[in-house]
Amino acid sequence: MTTADHDGAAVPAESPSDRSPLPRYVLVTVGLAALAVTIMVVRELQSIIAPVFLALNLVLIVHPLQARLVRLRMPRFAAAMVTVVVVLALLAAFFALTGWAVAQLVLVLPSYTEKMLGIVQDAAEWLATVGLTPAFIEEQFAAIDANSIAGAAGAVFNNISLVVGLLTTAVMAVFFVAMDSMSFGQRIRTTAAVRPRIATAMTSFAEGVRRYWIVATIFGLIVAVLDVIALEIIGVPLALVWGVLAFLTNYIPNVGFVIGLVPPALLALVDQGWVAALWVVIAFSVLNFVIQSIIQPKFTGESVGVTPFVSFLSLLFWYWVLGALGALLALPATLLLKALLVDADPRARWVNNLIASDLRTGSGLPIGRRRVAGRSSREVIVPLSG
Repeated sequence: MTTADHDGAAVPAESPSDRSPLPRYVLVTVGLAALAVTIMVVRELQSIIAPVFLALNLVLIVHPLQARLVRLRMPRFAAAMVTVVVVLALLAAFFALTGWAVAQLVLVLPSYTEKMLGIVQDAAEWLATVGLTPAFIEEQFAAIDANSIAGAAGAVFNNISLVVGLLTTAVMAVFFVAMDSMSFGQRIRTTAAVRPRIATAMTSFAEGVRRYWIVATIFGLIVAVLDVIALEIIGVPLALVWGVLAFLTNYIPNVGFVIGLVPPALLALVDQGWVAALWVVIAFSVLNFVIQSIIQPKFTGESVGVTPFVSFLSLLFWYWVLGALGALLALPATLLLKALLVDADPRARWVNNLIASDLRTGSGLPIGRRRVAGRSSREVIVPLSG
C-alpha cells in the first residue's frame, strides 16, 4: 500500500505494526538512555569483552576448516582442537612478527644516535628562531622530576601487564568458543525455526567477519610487499621491518596507514635527510591511497556493509569503548551491532539505507528503479518485490 507525498510521488504507507502508542520523542529518549547505560557497562567490562570478542572472530575465521574436517569424518572434538591449534598459531605468528620487528629496531637504532642528536640540535636552532629558546626548553625539562619518570615507567609496566592479561583471556576464550563451535550449525538451524531473521543475521555476521579478515590480510600483504620494494629503491634501512609494520597496522582501519608511515619516514630523515623522508611519505601515500582507499574498500566495504565514513566513526567509537583492541575490532563489532539491531529487525531496514555501502543490499530487499504512474519523467527507488 502506498500514499502520495506533496509532489505526488508514491511513498510506502505506514503499516499498523509501525505505529507506537508512545510519542516518538519518548521512544528516542528512552532508547538513548538505555544505549548510554549499555555503553558504560561495556566500557567497564572492556578487559573481558574485547579479548572474548577477538577470540570469537579468530574462531569464526578458522571455522570453515573445522566444518570441512567434520565432513571428512573427523570427530567433532578433534576438529575443534585443530581450530584451537590454528588460532593459537595465528596469535603466535602475530606476536613473533611484532617481536622480531622490535628486536631488529633495537639493534639498529644505537648506530644512529649521533645523527639523531644532530637533528635535534638543528631542530632546537630552528625553534629558537620562532621564540622557543634553549633556556625555555630546559625549564620545561627541569619540571620533569624522578617522580614523573617513575610514574611514566609505572604506566608502561601497567600497559604491559594489561596486554598480558588480555592475551591470557583471549587464549582461554579461544578454547571455550571452539568447544561451543561444535554445535554452531545446530544452534543456528534451531534458531531459524523460531526466529529466522535472527538466524539469517547471525549467519551474515559470521560470513562478513570472515571475509573482512581475509580481505584485510590479503591487501595487507600486498601493501607490505609494495612498501618494502619502495623503501629498498629509496634506500631506507630496515625495509623488511617497516613492511612487517605496514602489514600489522593494516588491520587498524583509517589510521593504520599513518602509524605504519611515521617510523620509516623518521629513519629515512635520520639516515639520508629530508629528501629521502619526503620520498617515503610520497611512496607510502600513493601506494596506500590506491590500494587501501580505492581498491580495498570495494572488497571490505561489501563484506562489512557500511560506508567509509561509518567505518571511521566506528573506529573512534570502539576505541573509546573497548580500548586499544577496539581499534582492531571496530569493523567486526559494528557488523555485529548491525546484524542484531538492523538486519534482524524489519522495522529498522531504513537504517541500512543510510549506512550500507551498497544500496542494492542496504534494505535487505532487491532495489531497483520503477516509474511512478503518471510521472513519466521521475523515477523513484522502490523494492522490486513491492
